[in-house]
Amino acid sequence: MSAVSDAPSSPESGPPARLPVRAGLGRFLVLGTVFVCAACGLVYELELVALASYLAGDSVTQASVVLSVMVFAMGVGSLLAKRLRCRAAVGFGAVEAVLALVGGCSAMALYACFAWGGHSRSALVGFSFAIGVLIGAEVPLLMTLIQRVRRQDAGGAVADLFAADYVGALVGGLAFPFLLLPAFGQLTGALVTGAVNAVAGGALVLWLFRRDLSVRARWTLIVANGLVLAALAAGAVLTPSFERAARQAVYGPGVRVALRTGEQEIVLVGGGTSGRPLSLFLNGRLRVSGRDEVRYHEALIHPAMAAGPHARVLVLGGGDGLAAREILRYAGVRSVTVVERDAEVVRLARRDPGLSELNGGAYRDPRVRAVTADAFDWLRGSMAYDVVVCDLPAPELTPSTKYYSQEFYGLAERVLAPGGRLVVHAGPLRPDPRAFWTVDATMRSVGLRTTPYVIGAPRPGRGSPHDWGFVLAARSPVGLRLAAHRPRPRSLTEEGLRAARRTAERAREAGLPPSTLMRPRYGE
Repeated sequence: MSAVSDAPSSPESGPPARLPVRAGLGRFLVLGTVFVCAACGLVYELELVALASYLAGDSVTQASVVLSVMVFAMGVGSLLAKRLRCRAAVGFGAVEAVLALVGGCSAMALYACFAWGGHSRSALVGFSFAIGVLIGAEVPLLMTLIQRVRRQDAGGAVADLFAADYVGALVGGLAFPFLLLPAFGQLTGALVTGAVNAVAGGALVLWLFRRDLSVRARWTLIVANGLVLAALAAGAVLTPSFERAARQAVYGPGVRVALRTGEQEIVLVGGGTSGRPLSLFLNGRLRVSGRDEVRYHEALIHPAMAAGPHARVLVLGGGDGLAAREILRYAGVRSVTVVERDAEVVRLARRDPGLSELNGGAYRDPRVRAVTADAFDWLRGSMAYDVVVCDLPAPELTPSTKYYSQEFYGLAERVLAPGGRLVVHAGPLRPDPRAFWTVDATMRSVGLRTTPYVIGAPRPGRGSPHDWGFVLAARSPVGLRLAAHRPRPRSLTEEGLRAARRTAERAREAGLPPSTLMRPRYGE
């Protein structure tokens, strides 16, 4: 027998619903659906932020775009849903079906825009707006449904609704990084979330509020939800093939290794027996190119090693082993400590035939020790080193700006032995010299004397910089020079280093403030 409320109806909520269960249980089921839908909504939001940050970099900007557009769109959706309150059950069912399809497929569509279209910003804004509108439409419709189950004062109903909503958001926010990403990855994780969303919304309407639906509306929702679930299932089955095709579109043919770690996506193209120069991509950005990496690593390592003692060397980043390869060419080296945040990069550098050949088997040398740690944390308790090498992602990427801060360089200065040197990859001088000179100003702010220099990249192109900028620093002035005898670099000369310094000085920007953790200056 149906359980109905004794409370009078109102024009806004309609007559009391005829439910197949008691009103108390019905109200609990509505709030449970609010919980599930809120969790799914936050997963869609986090998935857009994470994927956009991976594809375009600058996580602060991507998060700001997604959150601001989505919150605005939620307001629009709430206003649009006012027209559906007279048919709240069928309206909510339709909204959830569309939301499950749009949200579940958003990651795949965003990745496709990036892989085949070369950009994803417009798609990011479009999906953020569409998902925001649909999430915003949920609240007025659920408010109407919960009042039809059992009448209560508006304040109490709103409190219950938002309590379930916020707890669901908490669960969704924790499930995304700790469950969905590790278990399914971004694309399949979004599809699974869409399926959960469709089942929860469809079950509530088609079972609990089925007597509010006409036969036509009931069958329309059944068919719509069936098609949505079929589309999401097909997407999950096709995800491996889609990812392979998208990677080939982004990286070209010859992808040998593609894996997602807890830190980043790692892709190796070419190398080994493929006949193509090896390329290492981290989160879609070219980090190593076999065509010109020697020029980069020799410019990074040799001026610092030739400027004084170099028995103990610390490499921050550089898990690919290429910086260690150049360091080991010096006979006076007794120990090299490589601090790499992602252990999988070091594992590939040890075991992948192409990458281990490129680094000359650096990790087989007993003087080399690899440590899995964050560079910032490692410096806090580190010992003294003759040379500290910062081979880290360029500062224009938001997650990397802490490694180019005043606080970071203050810690690095503390671990320098007497006569020790610090060399930093400071990003390209072109097209934004301000970021390069901010690195120089930040290093000077902790008492270091700096010598900047810029080496031209021989093959600028997609994913490659026009030049590489470096800053060599010490507590006292340090000049640019090469070792008097062996080892001699293959791509550097004394005259080339002098020209590299002149190139940097011609573009100098004076008076820049240092970058700090609380006030990052990069990207301004």
